[in-house]
Amino acid sequence: MRVPEELSARVPVEQRRPGAGRDGVRLLVSYGRAVSHHAFVDLPKLLRAGDLLVVNTSPTLPAAVDGTLTADGTENDRHARVVVHFSTRGDDGRWAVELRDPDGSGTTRARAGGPSGARVVLPGGWSLVLEEPLSGRSARLWWARVHAPAPDRRRTPGPVPDPGWAFGPVPELLRAHGRPIRYAYTERDQPLSAYQTVFALPSPGGAGSAEMPSAGRPFTDRLVAEAVSRGVQFAPVTLHTGVASAEAHEPPYPERFAVPAASARLINAARAGGGRVVAVGTTAVRAVESAADAAGVVRAAAGWTDLVVTPERGVRVVDGVLTGLHEPTASHLSMLAAIAGKDAVASGYTEAVDRLYLWHEFGDSHLLLKNENSHRMNCYGNDG
Repeated sequence: MRVPEELSARVPVEQRRPGAGRDGVRLLVSYGRAVSHHAFVDLPKLLRAGDLLVVNTSPTLPAAVDGTLTADGTENDRHARVVVHFSTRGDDGRWAVELRDPDGSGTTRARAGGPSGARVVLPGGWSLVLEEPLSGRSARLWWARVHAPAPDRRRTPGPVPDPGWAFGPVPELLRAHGRPIRYAYTERDQPLSAYQTVFALPSPGGAGSAEMPSAGRPFTDRLVAEAVSRGVQFAPVTLHTGVASAEAHEPPYPERFAVPAASARLINAARAGGGRVVAVGTTAVRAVESAADAAGVVRAAAGWTDLVVTPERGVRVVDGVLTGLHEPTASHLSMLAAIAGKDAVASGYTEAVDRLYLWHEFGDSHLLLKNENSHRMNCYGNDG
């Protein structure tokens, strides 16, 4: 299936429809082969008391920075403009980065990674040196050593954060010179606030996601309050997303996550009480499933996860996922099939194209649920 170009959401719904809020998008619900159409504001009515939504609290970083690639490491040999996408900080202080070519219209094109030893000059006296590919299966992302400017050139005074969950001094660079990552299907740059969800919380040391955990974007304070008033619970988790492979659709790389003990208790209690655990986004699925044992009991956990959820592996905890609409070749679809089944994904995506739903991070939402006999959700209500 091919998604028509005109179904890409080029700007947020607030800009497409004057007067609309973030929750002004549409909501497609898939349950087996059954599909129904709603407004996103109907979500609290479509859930039931005892259900639990798992939400990702990772804030979005301004992770795109302009730079100049040098051939021999000297500032006199600048020869290529690049955009650096900062993805993930490693335990050794290096950063996984993707270098991309500016396309002249404010977005970027993929380019070959490397070579080892190449230096990128960044604004404000910052620089980085590429060392080695992140993975043997792709040369897109490279480990790089980031070098801060001399203390008298630093824009933001103060101590360098502690290591561990802290992201070192790089958030300082991003705050001063970065902007949100965006791709060619978008119309123009947006402020960082357009990429923050209502669930985003400050993280230790300035940690955050290279790209927005976009499934949470349509939520508003009012919608959350209505869901809570109807007996729906929320369990916060954290997963700092890396840079997506917009062109190659590679499986996800290891990412940092945390499932607090309080959230683990909420999830386990909801399951024990017959409520459904619905993850808001594929990032929340990955975090929760990484903290679950073989019996589906969730325990507090933090660190790195390399879990890739597939139909073969299946899911142990989640009963559904609320997400955006992904490219048909995206690796995310394998996770959706693991949760709701291939029929639900196929029928949902066919219906989404036929009914002109909008794709990508500023687009419409898709709720996929496990096909179970105990399903009591009214998914044949308002045709949003």
